[in-house]
This record gives sequence, structure tokens and C-alpha cells, in this order.
Amino acid sequence: MDTRSQCAAALDLIRRPGHLTLGIELPLDNDWSSEGEARRIADGRPHGVPDLSLYPELVQQIDASGFAAIWMRDVPVFDPRNFGDAGSIYDPFVNLGFLAGITKNVALGTAAIVLPLRHPMMVAKAAASVDRLSGGRLILGLASGDRPVEYPLLGLDFENRGETFRKSLAYMRDAWKDGGLPLGDGRVIADYDLLPKPRQRAIPTIIAGNGQQPNDWIAANMDGRFVYPGNLDRLAAQAADFRALREAAGLDRGIFISAFHLDLADEPDEAPTPRRFGARVGRKPFLDHLEQLHAAGVDHLAVLLRPSRRPLPEVIDEFAREILPNLGEAVPSSHLKEIVNE
Repeated sequence: MDTRSQCAAALDLIRRPGHLTLGIELPLDNDWSSEGEARRIADGRPHGVPDLSLYPELVQQIDASGFAAIWMRDVPVFDPRNFGDAGSIYDPFVNLGFLAGITKNVALGTAAIVLPLRHPMMVAKAAASVDRLSGGRLILGLASGDRPVEYPLLGLDFENRGETFRKSLAYMRDAWKDGGLPLGDGRVIADYDLLPKPRQRAIPTIIAGNGQQPNDWIAANMDGRFVYPGNLDRLAAQAADFRALREAAGLDRGIFISAFHLDLADEPDEAPTPRRFGARVGRKPFLDHLEQLHAAGVDHLAVLLRPSRRPLPEVIDEFAREILPNLGEAVPSSHLKEIVNE
């Protein structure tokens, strides 16, 4: 809860100069492994719907293990025909409120709220509430959405979502200020206000994908980018472009984030077997790869454990004992350059 007298900005929890940080992406199940698939069938769950029975215990284990963040997706509608993945299951803002109450250390990130699907006043109020309840740990990742089925279900226009994204972001930032409530057309109603105000001076906003926006707009208007996993050359080019545009706009370097779908092998030296957006790999070559990611310009990596063959408490424990304390000490190995299949 909102008990700390001093709180660093949430970005400082995941942005540490000279040091890559790691987060965990929800949901906390290994349902993409063969073992998890067998359990899903036995439980009678549809494909793409994770088992969340151990969710609170695993979240608290992550919070106590030295990870920098927990990330969740925003999937309002389960579409098994076209996408086949229910995402993080719970409504993201309800989920964030729950996490604010059972965690103390990690940043709470969204990757990402589909902003054009919601009225910006309600997003602004929900985000400020989470930021207060968590003691200033919210990182608000935003996107324009890539699932066309959601827009007609809500009677919204899919094609103009990029313009809606820009207007909604501007509205929220005005709503978080003191001095009245914006109408969205440049006018402000001084008699009304939106409460609570965020704990942080400004809730950091990052963009997942490109939100239908050009790169120069993203660099000038967002605090960071969250990009799809890719090979090192592609990530390095994206990071360099983002930072060059930030510098040209007179801003700090911002934060550059990517993800990794991990099946952490029992054998610590096991060489990587690439898979889409990640690999099965032992912890030693994985540490090498993390150093290469950092050298390429990645500040923070969100790790998804759904492909993991091992029990998740065991994997999280290995991170706490053997990986997180050793970040920054591995020697890069050039053979890991193409560890990720895009």
C-alpha cells in the first residue's frame, strides 16, 4: 500500500546504468510445454488458457527473488480461432490492484493496455489508483491493439486507432495534473478534478509495438519502447534509432525493453535450441546472451516462462540463486547471436 515516504520513479526499478534488469511476464504457468499441455488436457482447459491456481504464491516468490518487474498483457476477449492465447486472463487494472497488495519490490508493468478500447478518463483514474496503492511502482505500457475483433465488439473504429491513441494519451496526462478536468478539446473544467493523483510525479509510459505512430513521435512522446524479441542486430538498430531520436528531441535516453520466451534447461551448460521468440538453453549460455542483449542496447528483458518444462518455482529459484546475482559477470559468446527465432 501507499506507505513509503520516499519512492524512486518506477523506471528506476528497471533501469540501472551498466546493468541489464530482468522481469517476468504473466501468466505464471508453463502451459506451452509438453507437460503443461498434458495438464491442460487433463483439466479440460481450452488451448491457450493457463492454470493460475498457484498465481499468488509465484508472484510473491518473484517479488522476493530480485526480479525488477512483473508484466501483464491486456487481452479483453479470448479469440481461440484467430489467436489461441487468452493472455494474462484477469482484467489488467484489477490484476494490478491485486499485485499492489501482495508485492513490495517489483515494478508493475503493462505490456500493454490497448488504449483506444477504453475511455482515457477511466484509464487515467485506474492507473493513478494503482500508482498510489503500489507506492509509485506503475509503468504504464500502452498499445493500439492488434486484434481487430475487439473493436467492432465495442462499436469502435479499428482503422483510426492511431489517432485515438494520441488523443487519449494527451488527455490522460492532462487529467493527472492539478487544476481541473480536460474535456479533450483543449478546454478544462476547473470545477471538476480526477482523483487520486499519481504517486509518481509522472507515470512513465512506454509503447509496445508502434501504436500506429512514427518513430520520431514515439521517441518524443513516450518514455520507452517495448519491442518484440528479435536477433541482436535488429534489436541494436532499434535501440540506437530510438536513442538518437530522443537525443535529437533534447530528451534523456529513455528505456528500451524486449522479451524472451524461455525454457531454462536443467543442465547449466546446455547450448541453446532456438524457438520462436526465445530458446531452450542452460543458464550459463543464457547469461552470456543477456550480456549481449545489454551490449546491443536492451535495458530490461521480460522473461516468459510458459515454454518451461521444469516446475516454475524451481526455475524462479534458479534465477534467484544463479542468474540474477551474476548479471554483468558473464563473458559474451558469439555463437549465441541468433539464439532467437523471430
